[in-house]
Amino acid sequence: MAHSFDVIVIGSYSVDLIFSGMAEFPQLGKDTLSSGFKMTPGDAFIAAVGLHRLGVKVGWAADFGNDDMSQFALRSAREEGLDESLFVFHEKPYRRISAAASYPHERAFLTYYDPDPAILAAIPALVKASAEVVYVPGLYYGPFMESGIKLVRLKKMKLVMDGNSSSGDVCGKTRECTSIRKAIKYTDIFLPNAQEAMRLTGETNLQSAISELGKHCKLLVVKDGANGSYAYANNQLLHVPGIPVTPIDTIGAGDIFNAGFLCAWLDSQLVETCLKWGNITGALSTTELGGTSRKITLDEVKKGLSEFY
Repeated sequence: MAHSFDVIVIGSYSVDLIFSGMAEFPQLGKDTLSSGFKMTPGDAFIAAVGLHRLGVKVGWAADFGNDDMSQFALRSAREEGLDESLFVFHEKPYRRISAAASYPHERAFLTYYDPDPAILAAIPALVKASAEVVYVPGLYYGPFMESGIKLVRLKKMKLVMDGNSSSGDVCGKTRECTSIRKAIKYTDIFLPNAQEAMRLTGETNLQSAISELGKHCKLLVVKDGANGSYAYANNQLLHVPGIPVTPIDTIGAGDIFNAGFLCAWLDSQLVETCLKWGNITGALSTTELGGTSRKITLDEVKKGLSEFY
């Protein structure tokens, strides 16, 4: 039976071990004590839950193993009431874990992932399900993207991709650079943060980076933390300032921004309004440890719109 959603989220879980309240950055050979700790699911779980809490019908194409980390993420998904029809279960460990040293405005990760299954949950999901939007929570490119985009276009779905990445750019002539440019060109909305936009373009000025990166996609949305967010399309730049909060942890804030932006976009709101939604949801998410610890409701977003904009 075919499944229909507002958004299909592509990507697996991680278990985030978040350490906070350190007096200094961890150093080799020295024990650094933290005064705060949280264990919470991360990675694609964050966007899936953020969208679900805002009333969006979400299908999450995720893989789970028989290990304790997979079971922790699965229990969390079930507690949130996420649809399970696109979950794929494997009779072997599929451990995905990140230890984060978190500071109010920045963080550092140490990550381990078991090898991916030969066939990821995304593949059967794109075959059997449809949605208005397919959301990819990071900068993905290469053969799988080439194959997946054919199914996305065949079913007349929109492709929205976050810019989460730590290497690669759109400037060079290498095979990797060409693949990155093609992947971004495929997107209907591309959502990097300011640091990613500048790294991808080699620019040190954010507005120059936005102008350059905007040449490669239909709608570019750039998240700039407390400074707010930008949208760029048809050589037009739009900026919406952020809202005032006292951040505790920024892990997952970009994913929750994306959830707020997409919720408004699916409702055919103006791009300026979508940026406001993203600013509000992203900012509120930073007021607790972990990407989904702070439960953000539609009523809170509407209150934020009237209070700050």
